Amino acid sequence: MDLIADALLDCLKMLPFLFAAFLCMEAVEHYSGKRMNQMLEKAGHGGPVLGALLGCIPQCGFSVLASNLYAGGVITMGTLLAVFLATSDEAILLLLADPGHGGEILKLILVKVVIAVIAGYLVDLIFHRRKWTEDPMQEICHDCGCHDHHGIVRPALRHTVRIFLYLLVFTLALNILLDAVGIEQVSALLLGNTIFQPLIAALIGLIPNCAASVVLTELYLGGAISFASVVAGLCTGAGVGLLVLFRMNRDKKENFKILGLLYLIGAASGMLLQVFQM
Repeated sequence: MDLIADALLDCLKMLPFLFAAFLCMEAVEHYSGKRMNQMLEKAGHGGPVLGALLGCIPQCGFSVLASNLYAGGVITMGTLLAVFLATSDEAILLLLADPGHGGEILKLILVKVVIAVIAGYLVDLIFHRRKWTEDPMQEICHDCGCHDHHGIVRPALRHTVRIFLYLLVFTLALNILLDAVGIEQVSALLLGNTIFQPLIAALIGLIPNCAASVVLTELYLGGAISFASVVAGLCTGAGVGLLVLFRMNRDKKENFKILGLLYLIGAASGMLLQVFQM
């Protein structure tokens, strides 16, 4: 029952962000036309900066919102990755709760924002900016039968409920697995203050659950891993945003490319920080 309650609570936190994302895309489709798309494209040049700043907000709600917007063709890949890289899930709250490490919060946020902004612009430059979609919901509503021309609220609610149920099932299954394996086993994989530690931390960060950020932060507070390693793990820790991306974006090859880029950027950033002993 505790596992069910935890899964339900985690997913309920996502509801406002899920609904906001779908409502936004429905509004763009119904009321915008080409003018709105042109405005979004112009604003998109500052996307990685805005994405990195929004990602700093505790919890992974904005990673969920960004995944939906990307699946609908509203934001670029660089902006999406900027949000993912800047997101720290539960880490900021845990550091705030520890009086002795309050000063680490600003350092962690600043480092992650710099990584997110630089990586976001580089990704957009290398892989080219994603073209804005004239009909953002067409990418999501293809063959799903949800569009019934009853305004924007009802379709947005339908999508929100569907994704909520999907996240609830997956999160519950993951909670059961982590409970069976044990957090101690996960923690043991991260021991060893070497240059390769960020590689393992970044891999653990990919676990689409707040447990990953909790484990990484507690290990850092306990001195088991370095600052570079916790940065690497928290950069890849996009929370359930990755789940939403794989569920909503139909291009699976593109999803795995984003996953690979997220890991490479997080791991490389951590190793670089480890070399300079930050």
